Amino acid sequence: MIIKDCTFVISAVNFNQYPESDLPEIAFAGRSNVGKSSLINSLVNRKKLVKVSSSPGKTRTINFFIVNDELMLVDLPGYGYAAVSRTEKIKWSGMIESYLTKRKNLISVILLVDIRHKPSRDDVIMYDFVKYYNKKAIIVATKLDKISKNNLYKNLKAIENTLNLDENDVLIPYSSVNHIGRDLLWNEIKFRM
Repeated sequence: MIIKDCTFVISAVNFNQYPESDLPEIAFAGRSNVGKSSLINSLVNRKKLVKVSSSPGKTRTINFFIVNDELMLVDLPGYGYAAVSRTEKIKWSGMIESYLTKRKNLISVILLVDIRHKPSRDDVIMYDFVKYYNKKAIIVATKLDKISKNNLYKNLKAIENTLNLDENDVLIPYSSVNHIGRDLLWNEIKFRM
């Protein structure tokens, strides 16, 4: 996809703050340190559209970005960050669940997992949630540039087995550093629009 324009719209913490729009929305979900911000920046070919933090747990709101006046990308707060209080985790999970279950514009959720590690219990819960509401899941295995080619198949297989992916799901290895997987992911996104 050729990105002509991409801009930040709003940060929201509840349903009343979501932007009024009829554009289709693609949401990005994943653990706090999985690289959601880097992936969105890579997808839209911008270096600083989404703030990338060196410490996990910084995204505490639902952030909306409009692309080419035809699509909204939605960055959800990360989950599973241990240094955050239990109260904060409950608040974030409620915020994420509310968005995923109430937003009519939502056409797909992209679940990010770290290709270097077996998906966590939280990743499995999120996958099951996405499958329940969206049927077909798009899983993006981030940080591809941080593993050797020898480990690629083994690590992808571990993700498939841990999440119990079915034949309808899509698993895309992705590197935000060198943009491997970007075209495949855009093809999946465009297919859903």
